[in-house]
Amino acid sequence: MTSDARPEQLTDRLGYLLKHAHLRYAEASARALAPLGTDGRELAVLAVLASDVPLSQQEAAGRLGVDRTTMVALVDALEAKSLAERVRSPADRRKNIVRLTDAGRQLLGRAEDVRLRTEREFLAALPAPDADALLATLRVLATGAAGATGADDRNS
Repeated sequence: MTSDARPEQLTDRLGYLLKHAHLRYAEASARALAPLGTDGRELAVLAVLASDVPLSQQEAAGRLGVDRTTMVALVDALEAKSLAERVRSPADRRKNIVRLTDAGRQLLGRAEDVRLRTEREFLAALPAPDADALLATLRVLATGAAGATGADDRNS
């Protein structure tokens, strides 16, 4: 991009709009989650680990779309805060299962409330049907699943 590019020349560009919308939301989310001592990345890990099915670090990393090294660092940080723990898998002693502690489950509940409130506030500039349509459209673009619509998916 050249130095003479003005924002009005960019506001019709998908990449510019997605990047700046994401930055605005990330800032709002970080401010909202900070009093809880967590951030969006940790919240995503907590949400994945809250699954009914025990997950190994590798399985959790796959669901989050992060590499193994990043996942180790994320789990280390959650363990340091006593929010998650590694335990040997009873089915396969060669792998560790990562599970939430009681403190992790409690934080997840509070943080999810904050996340939902922050999302609603961020999308408040849009009429509700437009906000729902935006989420459905982004879901399709992010997952490639054209049939993946529905307001209930917002909580996942």
